[in-house]
Amino acid sequence: MTKTRLHAASVEWPTWGLLGLCYGVWALGTVWLPGYSYVMAFIATVLATALYSSLSHEVLHGHPTRWQWLNDALVFPALCPPIPYVRFKDTHLAHHRDQLLTDPYDDPESNYLDPAHWVRLPVALKVIYRLNNTLLGRMVIGPILGQITFMVSDARAIWAGDRRVAFGWALHIPAVALVMWWMLSVANMPIWLWALSVYAGLAILKIRTYLEHRAHASHRARSVVIEDRGLLSLLFLNNNFHAVHHAHPKLPWYDLPHSFAARREAVLARNDGYYYRNYTQIFRRYFLRAKDPVPHPLWPFAKK
Repeated sequence: MTKTRLHAASVEWPTWGLLGLCYGVWALGTVWLPGYSYVMAFIATVLATALYSSLSHEVLHGHPTRWQWLNDALVFPALCPPIPYVRFKDTHLAHHRDQLLTDPYDDPESNYLDPAHWVRLPVALKVIYRLNNTLLGRMVIGPILGQITFMVSDARAIWAGDRRVAFGWALHIPAVALVMWWMLSVANMPIWLWALSVYAGLAILKIRTYLEHRAHASHRARSVVIEDRGLLSLLFLNNNFHAVHHAHPKLPWYDLPHSFAARREAVLARNDGYYYRNYTQIFRRYFLRAKDPVPHPLWPFAKK
């Protein structure tokens, strides 16, 4: 029996443990720590928000149980209110159509634009998009820029009669209401500080998504490996081993580094050497400099 099958048949205790830790740290940050230090409360809530988003990603891929309805219920409270879980689930699973990775239209998580659309944009908007393609810009303005784009797209879909999109937002209402009840009735953290912590949590997540994918003729070479094992890797649930995740999306987060180590040469050959040693290297290279152009450099590409 393979390692993956063993995990599929066993209790995923690491994921259960992190779920408990996430909600516990979030409660600590919103209820108890504000009485001692707003800074400590902010840090705890930011970390819990980022971890919650990563756990939501783990859940939608079928963890930690065999029952997807239970997995979904485990992340029902919207600790990260801007993104409805059902919408994240639907768009992310669509993103896993690997032959469409980086497609400006059919990959919901692509940061590239169609060159024909790019040339028609106003100069001011081009400046914003170029700033967003630096790591600093992606962290500072990326959350609000992505949120606007996401909500405009969903609003158009709902207006056109897409019931699945409407359902995703409708289910999000009680999920947000539960969190708002907590913040207004139980928590001691000011709403303004909580809102800032949510934004900061999203900013941290932008570090992960910044260069997950690149434009390349082969879809197998579009996903990165960042061989980092520090705090960011834990917050991202090892999704920095992204080429491994795309090759084996059902593999639990704690198996990703081991799977890469066991097949290192094969993975790097498959993704054509799209690799970074750690996030320190990425910050040094791209904090103030864009890695990619905004218009897709290979568009239209052959989906192969």
